Formats: sequence, structure tokens, C-alpha cells
Amino acid sequence: MCRKKFQIPSDGLDGLQHQFFIQQLVDVQKASSEEFVEVPCEVCSEDSEANSNEIPKATMYCADCNQKLCEQCSKPHRKMKGGAHLVKPLGAEVEPELIKLRASSCDKHKDEQVKLYCLDCNENICLMCSAVKHRNHNSVEIHEGANNFAHEIGDDDKKILSAVNTIRKQSGQTRQDAAEFQTKVEMTKKLVLSTGDLIKGLIGRTIDIQTSDILKKLDLESLKSSKQVMSVLETYQLALVSMGSFHTYSRELLEKGRPSDITRAASELHDRATELLGNDFTAVKYNPPHMIFTPADVTQFTALNLIGKLTLYQPGTLSSLA
Repeated sequence: MCRKKFQIPSDGLDGLQHQFFIQQLVDVQKASSEEFVEVPCEVCSEDSEANSNEIPKATMYCADCNQKLCEQCSKPHRKMKGGAHLVKPLGAEVEPELIKLRASSCDKHKDEQVKLYCLDCNENICLMCSAVKHRNHNSVEIHEGANNFAHEIGDDDKKILSAVNTIRKQSGQTRQDAAEFQTKVEMTKKLVLSTGDLIKGLIGRTIDIQTSDILKKLDLESLKSSKQVMSVLETYQLALVSMGSFHTYSRELLEKGRPSDITRAASELHDRATELLGNDFTAVKYNPPHMIFTPADVTQFTALNLIGKLTLYQPGTLSSLA
């Protein structure tokens, strides 16, 4: 996606940082998709040794327990002593609440839920972490930290979208400039050929040589222009893909993520936004040379200028090719 090298951890790809929020999106999507409508009830399957054809089909999904249940087995989950679980019909559209209401486990103590966000270490922690490793650190409740980070992520995303719009406009202008330059090249070629044809009978081979020379220079400039356009557009495309990825993930996180998901990703997201906005992609521009072809005056031509003069120059400079 971002075309950057990264170091594989010593324990292999399993050592890469786990994206809890993305995994939750995948889990909930699978649990609520229609492909699970015909699976058997997980509780009945565990309790029964009967033929699988006799086990009731799962029709409900408990987000708290991550279980697919039949109607009968789902009833106790709606009347739990500590509070009713979130139970949804299988096949229902994925809702942000399915993720936001699921328990968020501590990365280091799987049986504990995260309650705080450590401002010094930039990580979610449980009460056990707070008492041991983060005893003297500054921390806030997850919800408070998430609210603060949500504003920062939203502001960064607005800046990213603004940069995306600027790059798209400049990309469109680049394509238009390149097309116009290519049109000028073709028109100039025709003018060179027609001018050469007018005086070819008088000068013969000398005219062919000079005509061919100018046409080769035009072809070379056309090739250089094409390469520059490809490089510039590739830079714009890379910026759009990277920024589009940031925008999509930020929106998913803010709209569907739990507070703990937001705090877990906030610091890295802000650093990524700062990196993207620090790269001035719009500074990369396509600058085709201006081109002027002045046909020779066939009544006053000289041996050194039989066809005419091709002038190519960048704004602020002037160089000519005869």
C-alpha cells in the first residue's frame, strides 16, 4: 500500500502488531453474514452427541460471547444477571454497536479488561497494569482519552481530505497539460513536414537531413515529456492511495471502533497523518517546455537555416534547437 520497507520481527510475521479493531470488523462481519444462517447452534452442538442433522440451526448471534445460537439457547443471554448481552439475528447488517459493546481485553492480561489509557506509554492498560508497570505514570479513563483522540483524528482526516482534493486537481491539470503538449508536438511535426516539402525540390538531401534532425528532437522531447508525466502521476497516485487508506481507516475507527480501539491507534494514526501531510506531493509538477517552430522564409533561406528553428524553453529560461 505505502511501498515502504519494514523490519520483520525476530519471531516472524506473527510478531507484527495485531490490528484488534480490524480483526473485530472481520469477526462481526462473518458472524452477521448470511453464510452462517445454516450453521448449527454452538451450544447445542457441544451438549449433544446426536446426529448433526438433529441439532437446531443457529438463528442468533451473541456479540458478548461471540457465539452463534438457536432461539432457545439465546434466551439466557438476554437475561444475564450482570446485564443483558447484545444478541442479534444472524444475517443482520453489521452495526457499530456490535463492536463497541464487546469487551476489550488487555494486551498483556487476557482475562482483564482495559480501563485506562497511559499517556506516558501511549497504550491501553488494565488495572493490574496500572498497579504494577504504570504505577507512577499519567493515565486517563479510556472514554476520556478516546474523546480527546477522536477530535485529533478527525482534524487530521480533514487535512488529509483537503490534501487529496488538491492532489486530484493538480493530477487532472497535469493530464490536461500533457495532452495539450502532445497535441502541439503533432501539429508542429505536420508544420515541419509541410515546410520541408515546399523547399525539398530546391535543396534535396540537405532538407531531408535537417527535417529529420528536427523531427528526432521533437520525438526526444515527446519521450521526455511522457516519462515526466508518468513519474508525476505515479507520485500523485501513491499519495492518493496512502491518504485514501488513512481516510477509510480513520472513518471506520471513529464510526465503529470502541474507545479502546481509538486510544490504541490514535498515536500511530497521528504520526501517519503528520508524515503524509509533511510530504508536499503537490510540489511535484509536470512542466512541459514551451515550443515554437518558426518556418523558414522560403524566399530568403540560407544554407544554415533551410527549414526553420525549433525553440523549446522552460518558463524563466530560453534555449533553442535549430
